[in-house]
Amino acid sequence: MPAVSVDGLRKTYGPVVAVDDLSFTIGAGEIFALLGPNGAGKTTTVEILEGHRRRSSGSVDVLGFDPQTGGRAFRERIGIVLQEAGFDDTFTVAELVRLYGGLYPRRLDPDVAIDRVGLTDKARARVKTLSGGQRRRLDLALGLVGDPELLFLDEPTTGFDPSARRRAWELIQGLRETGKTVLLTTHYLDEAEHLADRVAVIVHGRLVALGTTAELAAQHSGAVVSFRLPANAAVTDLPALGGTLVPEGAGWQLATAAPTAALHTLTAWALERGMELPSLTVHRPTLEDVYLSLVGADSHAPADRSDDARVEGGRAR
Repeated sequence: MPAVSVDGLRKTYGPVVAVDDLSFTIGAGEIFALLGPNGAGKTTTVEILEGHRRRSSGSVDVLGFDPQTGGRAFRERIGIVLQEAGFDDTFTVAELVRLYGGLYPRRLDPDVAIDRVGLTDKARARVKTLSGGQRRRLDLALGLVGDPELLFLDEPTTGFDPSARRRAWELIQGLRETGKTVLLTTHYLDEAEHLADRVAVIVHGRLVALGTTAELAAQHSGAVVSFRLPANAAVTDLPALGGTLVPEGAGWQLATAAPTAALHTLTAWALERGMELPSLTVHRPTLEDVYLSLVGADSHAPADRSDDARVEGGRAR
């Protein structure tokens, strides 16, 4: 049984379609990343899975529950780390984690949760004294203390310095080893590439790509060959390379669907003339390349607030 099963999910607000016929599954113990530009429908989708919004149509099963009607039994089995969480900052870290832990019948030792996120030395500190990155680590501790089977992580490393970010990645990877399922939303594509077993990309409420990063990259055919020419060679001297050649800084970039053949032709040409090609590299598509090809200009579009503005028994962003 998958941990999450979504079939034909749709959410509308009058004429506005926030989620449009979305279907996917998340396996138990899987780290699954949900990506998309602002206003794509990610927040709406996740809040439906959490039970904080009602769907317009379609079916949703999370840990064997319909989140819409699962009630306390369902909520006790999930953990949620919000993008922004509000809590009384006069508590100490330890007091707040113990308070949250007391709400769950099955829980981690608060000291263990605090240690896992690297806040042991801040356990007695008031929340108001924490830095932004330390507050995000506290958010993680609060999401973990209930020992959830499924953890929702909304932009979990926002505000982290590089070392704290790496530690958070190690923590999330460790959750997989304990059998936890993680649904991650992030705008850091390297984070999704590093952590996720599979990635789903949503644009305008519709699923446009789903698979491992390797599978998505394979669908993005070709590669980019980058090089510079020596001073005694001109670009007009080059043989036909079978691709699109464009200037890039002091050099050239060749976008080609047949990088092996292009590279062979280019290097054979250089060897015949006794030339070296400075800065010769072959760049295969990354998740970022695939993502940008899928979402295009939408990746930099302002948020469509129709995805975020309404609340049904849940939370506003």
